[in-house]
Amino acid sequence: MNEQFIEEKTFKKKDFSENGLEKGEYELCSFLNCNFSNSDLSKIRFIDCEFYDCNLSSAHILQTGFQNVLFKDCKMLGLQFDKCNDFGFLIKVDKCQLNHSSFFKRKLSKFSFQKTKLQEVDFTECDLSLSVFDDCDLQNAIFKNTNLQNADFRSSYNFSIDPENNQIKGAKFTLETVVGLLTKYNIKIEPSF
Repeated sequence: MNEQFIEEKTFKKKDFSENGLEKGEYELCSFLNCNFSNSDLSKIRFIDCEFYDCNLSSAHILQTGFQNVLFKDCKMLGLQFDKCNDFGFLIKVDKCQLNHSSFFKRKLSKFSFQKTKLQEVDFTECDLSLSVFDDCDLQNAIFKNTNLQNADFRSSYNFSIDPENNQIKGAKFTLETVVGLLTKYNIKIEPSF
């Protein structure tokens, strides 16, 4: 079976959940309001592509290549990014739902997550140094043996990070968000008057 090379093509309102996306390499392509839920995207390579208003929930992404790929306003529940191809892995996430996804051991240094729901996402053993979490909901996200050096959590919320089990040197927090570093101690912090 020959793999296709598709370049500078726009896909609008396509449903790939039944028949799947044709295997191959997609470069400078745009996917607008497409449905990839439960589809098999394994071993497909996306280079400089953009996904807008797409549903990628529970898609299979074994050895999928994401090289400089933007996801905006997408539903991406339960994705296993730890199974993606490492080569050139770079994604940008803006206003997406990534709940229940996994980035286990993924190198995400200097990544940017913008206004995204990251509830119950597994960041165990990730390199998130210099990454920015801008206005993200990190409720029950897992940070264990994670490199968070110089990461920016100043506008994010609902996170719980154990300073003893993660590298947090230089990480940025506000007075309001620093509470997320003290959760394990079960102490009460009240405003002073």
